[in-house]
Amino acid sequence: MLLRYFYNDKLAQASYFVGCQATGEAIVLDPARDVEPYLCTAEEQGMRIVAATETHIHADFISGARELAERTGAALLLSDEGGADWQYRYLDGYRHVLLRDQATFYVGNLRFEVMYSPGHTPEHVSFLLTDTAGADRPMGIFTGDFVFVGDVGRPDLLEKAAAQAGTAETGARQMFRSLARFKQLPDYLQLWPGHGAGSACGKALGAVPSSTVGYEKLFNWALQYEDEASFVAALLDGQPEPPRYFAMMKRLNKLGPKVLCGKPHVQHRPIQELTRLLNSGARVVDTRPAEAFAAAHVPGTINIPYGNSFVNWAGWLIDYNDPFYLIAERHLVEQMAADLSQIGLDDLAGYFDPPPVDTWSDAGLPMQSYQMATPRQIAQQILGDEVYVVDVRNQTEWDEDRLSAADHIMLGYLEDHAATLPHDKPVVVHCRTGVRSAIGASLLQAKGIPGVINMVGGLRDWMADGLPVEQGL
Repeated sequence: MLLRYFYNDKLAQASYFVGCQATGEAIVLDPARDVEPYLCTAEEQGMRIVAATETHIHADFISGARELAERTGAALLLSDEGGADWQYRYLDGYRHVLLRDQATFYVGNLRFEVMYSPGHTPEHVSFLLTDTAGADRPMGIFTGDFVFVGDVGRPDLLEKAAAQAGTAETGARQMFRSLARFKQLPDYLQLWPGHGAGSACGKALGAVPSSTVGYEKLFNWALQYEDEASFVAALLDGQPEPPRYFAMMKRLNKLGPKVLCGKPHVQHRPIQELTRLLNSGARVVDTRPAEAFAAAHVPGTINIPYGNSFVNWAGWLIDYNDPFYLIAERHLVEQMAADLSQIGLDDLAGYFDPPPVDTWSDAGLPMQSYQMATPRQIAQQILGDEVYVVDVRNQTEWDEDRLSAADHIMLGYLEDHAATLPHDKPVVVHCRTGVRSAIGASLLQAKGIPGVINMVGGLRDWMADGLPVEQGL
């Protein structure tokens, strides 16, 4: 048996290539939209991808199952649980098998048994894997978004991200019952989850890629509860804000994502078009580091620096219904486009080079900047109520500690509230370290807020400098 683990750091998402070396057949579990790594692995190992499966209809990335079916002819093995509202809608024309609890299927000598595990979503299933060439009992379980290392899947996404009222508590109660069944599994089983630390599909995911059922029984907080009501309250408490794009992902993965058949090509645009596009209301994202953007940028552009959080904040801040543009280094554009396509942001209509500022000026583009200040540099103004302070961290962070002078508007909702912010005093934006607040400063400036200041180093450096904070309840 061959088992290969693939991990996307930008989405904190894991997928698995499992092959039978005796027959040369392979399956991919929870594939990402970029299927090239799986195709390359199959070629390297002399294997054929004969099937693709997923543990549930994903909300945080575009599934690559349909892409694999198109590229390889793989059969789609997908959940038939959860009721009529949770059925896949694109399967006509593809070889497929719908799976229910305790169903089994084979890939060569590898036996997979379906374990219905609702809670995170109504249709969620897990897969117990047995290598029948040498064993008659399973060696591990692919848990998807059911059980993570140190956490379990959140049950509130349908209610918070997809506006399905009442589903959070129902999901939490389903999760309690699913975990009771999980506790009956043998301790020796390896556990292969669908996400790691940084995913918004839970609140306390570990950074370790795998675990065992026995270890999670001992140390996973969610497996320590015997009382259902207490478990439900604990599971629903403190979950992070779900990104806005989650509702779109759920819809696209259910109806069937567009097939790419290769990496997207992005058209280069002349800098002279930039003003016209901005005047028409187009979203233009400058991907340069925050320091470079703060020093000089074109008014109306926003800044999402290219890094591990780029995809997440792009999903929050780019409208799926409209084309958008990037300002980006040419050698990075194709990778950026590929990253964005992982969450279905396919309408990238072009990119602009980030030339020297004087070149922009020569092209007739007005330039703008905003101030960056450390906590020590801005503390007197904050404590003296000379500035308006907005904290763009998550709700759970705000609940722990905060500046007494600050108002809280989580970054993903900041644009919606820009009109309520004052224009008669400088606006200081802060987060924990200064990364999210840099994005926030660009959003406010693009909305016409004057005197924007990004507090670099954020609350972390504020506290390190011994400056006062207000503790949460």
